[in-house]
Amino acid sequence: MFKKLIGDKQFYKRVFSLMIPIMVQNGIMQFVNMLDNIMVGQVGTLEMSGVAVANQLIFVFNLCIFGVVSGAGIFGAQFVGSGDEEGVRYTFRYKNIVCVLITLLCIGLFICFGESLIGLYLQGEGKPEDIQATLTFGKEYLNIMLIGLIPVAIVQSYSSTLRETGNATIPMIAGIIAVLVNLVLNYVLIFGNFGAPQLGIQGAAIATVISRFVELAFIALWTNAHKDENSFIKGAYKSLYIPIKLVGRISAKGVPLMLNETMWAAGMALLAQSYSLRGLDVVAANNISNTFFNVFSVAFLAVGASIGVILGQTLGAGKVEEAKATSYKLIFFSFCISTLIGLIYFFAAMLIPFAYNTTDEIRVLAMRLMQISALVMPLDALANATYFTMRSGGKAFLTFLFDSCYVWIVVLPVAFGIGLGTSIPILPMFAICNLASGIKGLAGLVLVRSGIWAKNIVEK
Repeated sequence: MFKKLIGDKQFYKRVFSLMIPIMVQNGIMQFVNMLDNIMVGQVGTLEMSGVAVANQLIFVFNLCIFGVVSGAGIFGAQFVGSGDEEGVRYTFRYKNIVCVLITLLCIGLFICFGESLIGLYLQGEGKPEDIQATLTFGKEYLNIMLIGLIPVAIVQSYSSTLRETGNATIPMIAGIIAVLVNLVLNYVLIFGNFGAPQLGIQGAAIATVISRFVELAFIALWTNAHKDENSFIKGAYKSLYIPIKLVGRISAKGVPLMLNETMWAAGMALLAQSYSLRGLDVVAANNISNTFFNVFSVAFLAVGASIGVILGQTLGAGKVEEAKATSYKLIFFSFCISTLIGLIYFFAAMLIPFAYNTTDEIRVLAMRLMQISALVMPLDALANATYFTMRSGGKAFLTFLFDSCYVWIVVLPVAFGIGLGTSIPILPMFAICNLASGIKGLAGLVLVRSGIWAKNIVEK
């Protein structure tokens, strides 16, 4: 059992070489998002709630783009493992085209229906004037953020392809530059420092958009300046050509994954909406809880991303049995890390809410929500690790059933059944929903052990 779950020195060296850059990039990004959230929270609770609701909608978009690059990325990682440079170039081209098309569609949807979507989160208890003010703040923030969606999509295409080729450092550096730009501009534009106008939440949105363009400029310029290291970029923009057979193969795997990520994100947005039925205080407290859960979960999420690359390359090289053996070590590693971090998060939750300019009731509620999330974190890590394991072998339909279908068939009915059909307070409701979501990790272990996910999908 020890040999099955614990790897050797070389194993962990490879894991950390991928995991640490991803974790640093995501960690700094989430840390700055946290500071951004705190800064907006200093402006006022209603402003913070409006931004939180708008970010729920942007979260759905982000996961949709993630689904696109992940679907093509299965092929990208396996093409790298098989030494097919042209295949990597085609997958990169596919990502760019589809990401831009989906981004334009989402911008249109948010322009037409943004106000109605924000209003879905504001149907709980609260003063009418507070609800209207929160809606206005959310609309102001969302309308500016739409400008930055195109660079976000293209950066994802570059970053995912660089990671698939084994270069996780440049996306990390690009992310660090972006979040530092965002942090400085937040300080200047939100509060009107250094003679700048005091723009509040509009300043937060402007700072984020500018940082996204800076991130895109850095990663695109670096990749094109180092074509020998990144052969996929050679001729990538000379045409839009992708072999129709490969488009069909990528789409057959990628579309279910895109739908999965989109439906999962929409499910999470609806889950937050079910919590909002308990009032505006819950919207504010859940925003604080989500912000810091994202900070503390970067480690096991980075392991998940590493799993996709490591197992994808191993399967692409035809080493199916080695991929199966490696999967157990990676999953166990993710579980151990999340258990340790979950304990730290549990106790840190007692101090975190005091960073916000809000009421004592919201602070206490946020603390309890965070502590519940901390206790369930190891199960979340199991679900995440087993998901990426199954995805590495191109089992798109299986991951679709495991991930988003589970949310829609199990978690959401439980959430809205409690939210609409009972008077159960938010804390037990939140705990029940988190447990319902987390236990799918145990089902994931069964599916991984079956070995049905371990397939080489680029073998000719």
